[in-house]
Amino acid sequence: MRIVYFAFPILFALLTGAGLARTQPWDGSSYAPPPSARTISYQAPASPSAASAAPDTVSQVKAYTLPPELYRKAHNLRRIRFRLALLGFVYGLIVFWLVLRWKLSAKYRDWAESFSSRRFLQSLVFSPLLLLTIAVFSLPLDIYGEWVEKQYGLSVQGWRSWSWDWAKGELVSLVLGVLLIWLLYVVIRRSPQRWWFYFWLFAMPIAIFLFFIGPWVIDPMFHKFEPLQQKDPALTIDLEKMVQRAGQNIPPERMFWMGAGEKTTSLNAYVTGMGASKRIVVWDTTIAKMTTPQIVFVAGHEMGHYVLQHVVKALSFFAVLLLLFFYLAFRCMGWVLSRWRAVWEIRGLDDWASLPALMMLASVFFFLAGPVTSLATRYQEHQADQYGLEVTHGLTPDSGQVAAQAFQRLGEVGLADPDPNPVDVFLYYSHPPISDRVRFSLTYNPWANGGTGEFVK
Repeated sequence: MRIVYFAFPILFALLTGAGLARTQPWDGSSYAPPPSARTISYQAPASPSAASAAPDTVSQVKAYTLPPELYRKAHNLRRIRFRLALLGFVYGLIVFWLVLRWKLSAKYRDWAESFSSRRFLQSLVFSPLLLLTIAVFSLPLDIYGEWVEKQYGLSVQGWRSWSWDWAKGELVSLVLGVLLIWLLYVVIRRSPQRWWFYFWLFAMPIAIFLFFIGPWVIDPMFHKFEPLQQKDPALTIDLEKMVQRAGQNIPPERMFWMGAGEKTTSLNAYVTGMGASKRIVVWDTTIAKMTTPQIVFVAGHEMGHYVLQHVVKALSFFAVLLLLFFYLAFRCMGWVLSRWRAVWEIRGLDDWASLPALMMLASVFFFLAGPVTSLATRYQEHQADQYGLEVTHGLTPDSGQVAAQAFQRLGEVGLADPDPNPVDVFLYYSHPPISDRVRFSLTYNPWANGGTGEFVK
């Protein structure tokens, strides 16, 4: 289940052009700081090791461990990511402050108003200028994050390809931004006291629509997809069995192979979309580095998000969160503008130039809410782990060991720290640490005394 974000509530929840292209690894131990949300991966070393072993040489797993050299790499990488995440938050605030302090948003507003008296055409000028300015200011941090990935062997994508993906992600964000920013200020002008509620009412259906069309429209812009039946018929058959046991309707025609290996060596398999767009996607790197039973468990975990209604619950949770943030922005903007309106040359809340101030407030709100959202997603991911174990029980011999092997492989390939900083976990981990997931896989056994699973009877 892929949840991605940007700096402003609308962009966090809706402008997912960059986010949909920059998917999160399934182990959840890798992340990138705002504003980047790129995939983190690990390129297996050329010398023989546990990380480079072939899928058919899997050994028994008793706990999540890494060889000393790999452990140091994983631990150092976590430390870099943690610092980069904190730096990204502060850096983002500085970017918004500079845009306001240098009166760039006021200049863009003047240019937009001189271009046309029609509000939508003004948004067509103002929104791309502002969003591109923020993106360009944020680019050094994005580039540094990608450089770290390459230094640790986490990315095999060339800079030209990376730049093209960045440009496409920004283009999608600009298209959506023009519409959403225009809509925001239409609502603010028509209802200065209730705009936070009415805009939320308009924004949520757009978010759901984007989630629905994402697999058809957005994802193919960044990756190549082919029918899984053509690439791995045997895996397709095993996935069908798991889907049938889960009681879901995902026929082979909606199971896809994704060419991730040209950009990353990370492992992933996921279920995405809703209704007619719902599908199972397996990365080529996963097929190359995991056994079929391990992949079926990973897909079973992802299936759990749908069966347990995590998608609906997550959308509802973030909908409430967005409503709260919009209301807090409404309450705080009066104080902000009373103090700095003249300095920033902002006429009022209904002025286009007020947008960076709203974005800055929203960034603070999201950062403060981060531990709560991380806790909620970790809980759901733990439930999905449990579901994956239950749905594969009986389909896969020794399913608990297979799950532990899958997590061990994910940790080795993704450089997951066996002993992460608790503060890091509290603030940023969207999944439980790999060591906890391996331990749970090896100890969860409700069938030992004739019992049944909680979710799959």
